[in-house]
Amino acid sequence: MPQSQVPYPHAFENPPRIGIRPAIDGRYGGVRESLEEQTMKQAERVAAFLSDSLRYPDGSAVECVIAPSCIGGVAEAQASVEHFRENRVGVSLTVTPCWAYGSETMDMDPLVPKAIWGFNGTERPGAVYLAATLAAHVQKGLPAFGIYGKDVQEAGDESIPADVQDKLIEFCRAGLAVALMRGRSYLSMGGTSMGIAGSMVDTSFWEKSLGMRVEAIDMSEFSGRMKVGMYDPDEYERALSWVKENCPEGEDYNETSKKRSRDNLDEEWETSVKMALIARDLMVGNPRLKEIGFPEQSQGHGAIAGGFQGQRQWTDYFPNGDFLEAILNSSFDWNGKRAPYIVATENDALNGATMLFGHLLTNSAQVFADVRTYWSPDAVRRVADYELEGRASDGILHLINSGPASLDGTGQQSDSDGNPAMKPYWEIGDEEVRKCLEATSWHPSISEYFPGGGWSTRFCTRGGMPVTMARINLVAGLGPALQLVEGWTVELPEKVHDLLDQRTNPTWPTTWFAPRLTGEGAFSSCYEVMNNWGANHGSFCYGHVGNRFVTLASMLRIPVYMHNLNAERIFRPSSWKAFGTSDLEGADFRACAAYGALYR
Repeated sequence: MPQSQVPYPHAFENPPRIGIRPAIDGRYGGVRESLEEQTMKQAERVAAFLSDSLRYPDGSAVECVIAPSCIGGVAEAQASVEHFRENRVGVSLTVTPCWAYGSETMDMDPLVPKAIWGFNGTERPGAVYLAATLAAHVQKGLPAFGIYGKDVQEAGDESIPADVQDKLIEFCRAGLAVALMRGRSYLSMGGTSMGIAGSMVDTSFWEKSLGMRVEAIDMSEFSGRMKVGMYDPDEYERALSWVKENCPEGEDYNETSKKRSRDNLDEEWETSVKMALIARDLMVGNPRLKEIGFPEQSQGHGAIAGGFQGQRQWTDYFPNGDFLEAILNSSFDWNGKRAPYIVATENDALNGATMLFGHLLTNSAQVFADVRTYWSPDAVRRVADYELEGRASDGILHLINSGPASLDGTGQQSDSDGNPAMKPYWEIGDEEVRKCLEATSWHPSISEYFPGGGWSTRFCTRGGMPVTMARINLVAGLGPALQLVEGWTVELPEKVHDLLDQRTNPTWPTTWFAPRLTGEGAFSSCYEVMNNWGANHGSFCYGHVGNRFVTLASMLRIPVYMHNLNAERIFRPSSWKAFGTSDLEGADFRACAAYGALYR
């Protein structure tokens, strides 16, 4: 597995591990002795499978830690707690092929995501342990995921059935996301942008729901650092040279009287590059700053996500943050390929949290966008004399960012069949990086919007890419709630795209999006998807991965009030069934209300 090419810190150092707890029948005198080898081998197989299947955001294999012994009672359960604490375990997975004493062997840590795989065999009732211990979890108010194979296996069968594999990965991927967020920071670079509610950063949400802190800096930090040269001067020169070579300039759409001079544009490039370096250093630190005389600032704020206020107090006088947001959110820059830095436009922290979820669940870049316009078939026909068809036949949503989006969002990367994709950085080829850069043009920002200048990205996402759009909203009286929609990117003929796109600012990146419709509720039509969206912003990631968002949301006790998933794709803690088995959306709301925020 190739490691990041970036010589600077990233947000996910010393990541949490998965703890494997082999539970066993504690009765010595023949029973326990006959099960020791089988039980420990089950744990070892699961650990090997998870390490082979999952990756941290930096590309390294996920690490598993097995309890120092099989767990047959309270003393061994307590010993496993100490062992896991010493080894940075953030996710707990109990496995067993047999009966064990449920409430004596269960994991009691209320903050660690937990699951149990009870082997489905008849010789020794691992499935009975699963049911008994899940009942204890439900009774004690400690939600746990139950993993129960569909088919009975022979006692000596050492395979992990496909359905069990799917649930192990689903649980561990979301559990690691929870653990990766815990104790980290969101960096609010500036404050509220243009009265946008999402940029009124709610520290209670980050602390109680995600286990993170909110760090805040005034935007004068940027001007101050630029004034005193608080950035790596060698990297700055390298970055500026890379930008000149790889970021082609496009048309200046400003009116003649508002066009800026070449000298001004060059200066805006220089400032934009410095801003990108400074934003990254503020988030994660940079040891080079210590070498050049800034030891305090070299530490950064431990941020795995952040937001840049920009408009208007900054952009009325300084270049906008489009370049810094676009390049940091991408999977590559002048240092090479690396994991994205999650940065929300306009400091919309709720979209930032959603982008963070998507990144941790896919390891790929995210695209921040305005959910700008619903284009009905009739409106497209009237404006462009074009008939929408296929997945777009009920209309399309215009996702266009009044700022940047990750360059991965061009769709110029490809899956194994050559279809457009957005991939973890370690799967991206050099040629794909080149295509992403070539598909993006950089335009002098529109002076009416950005009096201080700056550069805006422009691209149009390739069609046919499966994506999931999501958004966390804060609801008075309810708290955080998640909505999501799976669908596909759509490619329009160039003439049609131009006619629709240039009705708004033509310097912004565009994605045409067709949601998957179910014929019911918010998904009865494309119009209703737009009509039920909870804010002016959303973010999307590659793949139909809404089920991953739902699993993660349940761990954090965040209800999901809008999704287009089939019921069989939804995996939540076992106790959710106690709140209703027919109305799953209502049960989710009731369970989340009963348990409350994870870190309350």
